[in-house]
Amino acid sequence: MQHIRTTNAANRLDRLPITKFHKRTILAVAFAYFFEFADINTFAITAPVVREQWGSDVNHVAYVTSLSFVGMFIGAVVAGGMADRLGRKRTLTLTTLWFTVWSFACVFAWDIWSLGVFRVLTSAGLSAMTVVAVVYISELFPSAKRGKFQAYAIVIGICGTPVTNLIASAVVPMSDWSWRLVYLWGSLGALFLFFVRRLEESPRWLESRGRHDEAEAVLTRIEAQVTAEHGPLPEPQQPTPAGPSIKPGLGMLKDKKFLYPTILLSVLWITQTIGFFGYSSWAPTLLAAEGVSVEDSIFYVALTTVGAPLGSFLAAMVTDRFERKWCLVVFGLVIAASGLLYGLTFTPVLIVVFGFLVNLFERGYTALAYAYAPELYGTEGRSLGTSIAYGLGRLSNAVGPLMIAGVYNGIGYQAVFMVIAGTWTLGALVLALFGPVTRRRRLAAEAAATAGAGTKSVTATP
Repeated sequence: MQHIRTTNAANRLDRLPITKFHKRTILAVAFAYFFEFADINTFAITAPVVREQWGSDVNHVAYVTSLSFVGMFIGAVVAGGMADRLGRKRTLTLTTLWFTVWSFACVFAWDIWSLGVFRVLTSAGLSAMTVVAVVYISELFPSAKRGKFQAYAIVIGICGTPVTNLIASAVVPMSDWSWRLVYLWGSLGALFLFFVRRLEESPRWLESRGRHDEAEAVLTRIEAQVTAEHGPLPEPQQPTPAGPSIKPGLGMLKDKKFLYPTILLSVLWITQTIGFFGYSSWAPTLLAAEGVSVEDSIFYVALTTVGAPLGSFLAAMVTDRFERKWCLVVFGLVIAASGLLYGLTFTPVLIVVFGFLVNLFERGYTALAYAYAPELYGTEGRSLGTSIAYGLGRLSNAVGPLMIAGVYNGIGYQAVFMVIAGTWTLGALVLALFGPVTRRRRLAAEAAATAGAGTKSVTATP
C-alpha cells in the first residue's frame, strides 16, 4: 500500500496561543532586522562625504549602488537554497554573520572601489538574511497571527534606520575619518549569536525534509513551554494529506502553482525595490547636488525616517484584519503620491513631511509584503520562491541607480521622483489585477484552531 504523506506541524502550531516562545523568536529576528535596516543605507548616508574625500562623482555612487543590488540578488537566491538544504535557523545565523563581517570590513576601505567590493558582499548578506527571516517567522507563527507579528518584528527592526541616520548626522561631520564609524555600528549585528541557542528550527521545514522525529521533538518542546505558561492545549486538527513530494530546486519552476506566484511577487519586489531604493539611496546625494548642504541633507533624511517604525506599526494594525493584497495596493498608491510631492518641493518642512509619509507607508508596505509573499507557497517552495522573487527585485535595481542617474543628468531632479512614483503605481495595479487573496485561508485556519479548542485538552508529551 502506498504511503500517504501527511503534514501535522502546521495544525499543531496554528492552535498555539502567543507565548514567551513566540515573543523570544520575534525579539531575536527583530534584532537581526535592526542591524539589517541599520546597515542597508549606510553607503547612501556616507556617499556625499566619500564623494568629496575621494574625488568621486554621482556616476561612481551609481556603480557601487548598482553592484550592491547584484550582490543582493546572489545572496537572496543562494540563501533560499541554503535554507532548504541546511534549515531556516542555521541559514539565518550564517547570513547574519556574513553581512556583519563585511560591514566591519568597510571600516577599513581605502578608496571608492574597495568600499564598493565590501558593500557588494555586505549587501549579499543583507538580502540573504531577510528572505530567510521572512520564511522563518511565517513557518513558526500561527497563520491567523503571523502577519501582525511579522510587522511587530519590523517595528523594532526598522528603528535601525532612523537610529543609524541620527548617529550618522552626529558622527559624520566630526572629522575626515569619522564616517567609518557608521559601518562599525552596522557590524554590531554579530551580537545575534547571543540569541541563537534559544531559537528552534522550523518543524514545518523538518517535516518537509522527512525528518519527522526531529520535527516531533521540536514541537514537543514548544508545546511543553506553551503548556507550562497557559495550561493544557486543545487537540490539534487531524494530520492532512500533503500531496506528492516535490524536490526543492529550480525544477519547481515547471510547476504552475510555483511559477505564477513567483512571477507576481517578482513584479511586486521589482517595483518596490526601484521605487524605494530610488528614493532612499538617492535622497541625500540628490539634495546635496541641488545645493542643500551635506549636513542638512543627512539631517532632513534622518527626520523623514522617523516615520519608518510607525509605518510597520500601522501595518501590524491592518495586516490580519483586512485582505493583505488590498492593503498593499492602497499603501503603494499613497507612496507614489507622497514621493512625487517630495520631488516637487525644496521647502525644508515639506521635504520632511512628504519624506516622512514615504517612509511611513513604504515600511508598512514592506511589512505587509513580508507576510503576504510566503503565504503564496507550500513549505517545499516557500524559501526558494520567496528568495527568487525577492532576489530579482534586488537585481532589478542594478540598473535602477544607473537609470536614476541618467534621468537626473538628462532631465532633472523632479523627473527622478516622477519615475519613482510611476514604479509604485505599476506595482499596485499589477497586484490589484492579478494578486491572489489569502485572508479566507487564514480565517479558515483560525476557525479550525478555535474548533479544536472545544475538544478534549491535552498536555504536551514530556
